[in-house]
Amino acid sequence: MKKRVFGRKLSRGGGARKALFKSLTRALVLYGRITTTKAKGKAIVGEVEKLVSLARTMKNDRQIASFFGGDRKITSMFVKLSRSFGAKKGGFVRIINLPPRKGDAAQMLRLEWTDRPVSKEKDDAKKPKGKSVKSVIKKTGGKKIKEKETKKEK
Repeated sequence: MKKRVFGRKLSRGGGARKALFKSLTRALVLYGRITTTKAKGKAIVGEVEKLVSLARTMKNDRQIASFFGGDRKITSMFVKLSRSFGAKKGGFVRIINLPPRKGDAAQMLRLEWTDRPVSKEKDDAKKPKGKSVKSVIKKTGGKKIKEKETKKEK
């Protein structure tokens, strides 16, 4: 009889389960939404809610950092995200049921934040950097020249 196992076991040992929860939470912070099985999703929702509540106070940044293994990028993103929820007391994560997976008919779901903050970094990433191909074609009089070749000429 295994003792001191709280929550869902998910057919894993303690270390593997902890690593799974950490990776799923990290993916949720990075991408804003994840698609996973129903058992895994329901297992991490409670932990994510607790972490968000914990991160809303300035004092507990160290505990959040220790959960993410000292990854400063993820920790700072998570703290900013959690403080954007304002005075909300719970319900930070939304669960959307999806159709079963084709391979093994496992129940799937999508986890996403209820209030998705718009990040400026993603908007900047969508804008093209440098010259576009259309501007190069106009300058060359209709001849298609690759962008790299035009940079070499100048």
